[in-house]
Amino acid sequence: MLSLDPKELTIPILQKYLQNAIAPRPICFASTVSKDGDPNLAPFSFFNLFSSNPPIAVFSPAYSGRTGAPKDTLLNIREVPECVINVVNYSMVQQTSLASSPFPKGTNEFVKAGFTPLASDLIKPFRVKESPVQMECRVTEIKELGKQGGAGNLVICEIIRIHINESVLNEARHIDAHKIDLVSRMGDNWYCRANGDALFEVQKPITSIGIGLDNMPPEVRNSKILTGNNLGLLGSVEHLPTEEEINDFKKNKKEFSSLEEKHTYVQTLLQANKVKEAWMVLL
Repeated sequence: MLSLDPKELTIPILQKYLQNAIAPRPICFASTVSKDGDPNLAPFSFFNLFSSNPPIAVFSPAYSGRTGAPKDTLLNIREVPECVINVVNYSMVQQTSLASSPFPKGTNEFVKAGFTPLASDLIKPFRVKESPVQMECRVTEIKELGKQGGAGNLVICEIIRIHINESVLNEARHIDAHKIDLVSRMGDNWYCRANGDALFEVQKPITSIGIGLDNMPPEVRNSKILTGNNLGLLGSVEHLPTEEEINDFKKNKKEFSSLEEKHTYVQTLLQANKVKEAWMVLL
């Protein structure tokens, strides 16, 4: 295993490791204005949601690693503590990247990147019409993490109004993960698209308590075929099938020539999310 001391690495090399390892990262496409009313638009992948009550998002415009200079977004927020967080989907990702170019201060990225500004309801910065979700925010705090190039500035934002394009809603009027087609940042020049086969469901154990791997038979827990994901799914059940269920299942139970063959078959059941049936094969 490669073990590294961050203090012994140059900032570009350290950032390369970090951005490739901590990924994918959602993109905050931040719209701000200066005290003179000049708009600015820039994407940041050091970004996430941190609270629902109150609704708080945080992003971090870092000081330039090349020059040490602050980003225009940071300068604007210090002058006018408001911003719009526009989420980025696949249909606008190339324009969003263009908006990240190091244009001279005062450049209007709405014009440069071809985005349509929309007036916000409660704050001064404009929204991006092309973004499927636009969140008007008041900046409650800026926490400076350092003075040197590469140092971040945590911009803590309270979301005070949310605008959602109806085209990304499902019948229940909630955001549909397939329709919104979000993108995220990886390391280097790579992005990730949250669509198609990249989307999959994992049931969250909010109220249920799974049996866990420690309560599995050793031959299952120590299987040479079943993966960690397979075992995690098997361990998420609240209880094993009853003896009556197992006996009923055994009447038509498939016969296997080896433990490996049985576990390979169980994998196919788990891939189809037939967890209970997989357990009845195993027991």
